Formats: sequence, C-alpha cells, structure tokens
Amino acid sequence: MTYRAKHITRHIYEEPVAQSINELRLTPREFGRQHVTECRIQVEPEPALWRTRKDWFGNEVTTFSIFEPHDRFTVTATSIVEVEPARVGVLPTLRWEEACALLIEGADNPTLEASEFIYDSPFISASPQLAAFAKPSFASGRPLVEALDDLSRRIHREFEYAPKSTSIDMPLAEVLKNRRGVCQDFSHVMIGALRSLRLAARYVSGYLRSGANYQGAEASHAWVAVFVPGAGWLHFDPTNDMVPSDGHVTLGWGRDYGDVTPVKGVTLGGGSQLVEVAVRVDPVTAAAAVS
Repeated sequence: MTYRAKHITRHIYEEPVAQSINELRLTPREFGRQHVTECRIQVEPEPALWRTRKDWFGNEVTTFSIFEPHDRFTVTATSIVEVEPARVGVLPTLRWEEACALLIEGADNPTLEASEFIYDSPFISASPQLAAFAKPSFASGRPLVEALDDLSRRIHREFEYAPKSTSIDMPLAEVLKNRRGVCQDFSHVMIGALRSLRLAARYVSGYLRSGANYQGAEASHAWVAVFVPGAGWLHFDPTNDMVPSDGHVTLGWGRDYGDVTPVKGVTLGGGSQLVEVAVRVDPVTAAAAVS
C-alpha cells in the first residue's frame, strides 16, 4: 500500500511567546517493509534555525527554533510512504523462560542489542503488580509467541478505550488499576508487564490508515514490538487486537512515549496553551503519489 500521511499540530498560546525551541519526530522510519518516498515538514511562523539528526534509536529528529514573538505555531508534516504487509514465517517455539535467559546472556549480537529494552525507562518501570498482571499469560513453559499473543488480547479485552481519560504523566500503576486509557497507555502497560518478566519490548509510534474500523485512527497511534530470539522483533497492537501490517505506518521507536513524542519543546512565556492535532492517512495510487 502507498499512503499519503498528513499530520498537522497547532499550538495556540494564551499570551505571546518570546521564543521557542521544538523537536519533531514526524519523519516516517525507513526499514525492510516500509519505504519513504517523500517527507516535507512546514512550520509557521518560519523558524530562524533548523537542523536534522538521528537519535540513539535511529529515528530522524527535526529541531527548529523561533525567535520572534508569536501566539501560535503550526507544524504540517506530509509524507508519501509505501508499506508492505507483515510477513511472518515459521516462528520459534522456544519457551518464554528460554527467551529471558538468552537476553540475559546476550547470546548473539541482535539479542545483546535488544537487551537494552529490558530495563526501566522514564515512563515505564517494572513492578510486582505488572508482573502479576502478565503471569496468567505466561504459565511455566509456555511458548513465548503464544504468551505474547495472549497478553495483547487480554489488554484489548480487559481495558476500556476511553479518549481523554488519562494523561501521559499518569502513573502506570493507576492505568493498570483503572483499566482504561488510549493506545499509549495500553502499549505502556504491555511493555511494563513484559519488562517485569525481563523480556525486551519497545514502544512504536506511528499512524493507522484512515477510514478503517480501527481504534485510534486519525490521530497518532502506538503499539508494541517484542524481541523474540531467532525471529527478531514481532509487533502487537493491543488497542486493536491485531498484528500490525500494511494498515500501520511507522514513525519511529524507542523505550516509551518520551523517546518518540511527535512534537515537543520549550517556550519562553505563553501561559497556558491549546494543542490541536489532525492526522489523515489515505491510500494513493502510484501516479498520484508522484504528482
């Protein structure tokens, strides 16, 4: 599938801002089954400084600064992205305990690299409560892939999708207790549960195809990637009870939401602010994508 993804973020301030410095992660990621044909990012008012770089996880980061007084700024990111269906071959049947042991040992280079996603991060800390939540899916000797699928399904079944019921700074223990939230919360719960068992899991930021019957479409979306020794990273979308495929567009990945926040920054002045976000991801023909 070829998509045109358009992401508009508008910040409106109560009082004029003297200057602001902002960081964007709005360039879709290039990897095996996703190819980025075009990406344009426009900012109003026009920034005085602009640069791009790669972060620790390989995501493209755009940083810009506005030094003139302004009471709002708008970021528009437009991308043409080709996404192939997920191809899952024969998966390893190793038990989840074996996967833990291989991660601890750093059995090979991919496993050693994945092991950094075992540990706590700013928004996700392992806990006995999260380990207890995971345990019904992780019976002794159960194959890892089977256990992962069960955990993702349980989150979808047991948690209520409720926009505006949480904020990103709500403690994960409270999300677990209340059993409601949005895709960021569900992804954090699943990652926290897995890390509490010493398994490697990372947070994936992206979009869903517009017009489909998905929870979280037409907004930023999040799902989970889990490292399976011998197979690499397998993806799970607990919000929609599905394996991400060609209906998911990947922006980037990291330890948690804080590593891949689409737009964040600091301002001098401004008072309170209103943030408006609009996302559309529509299929396009190859000819239309080029024009």
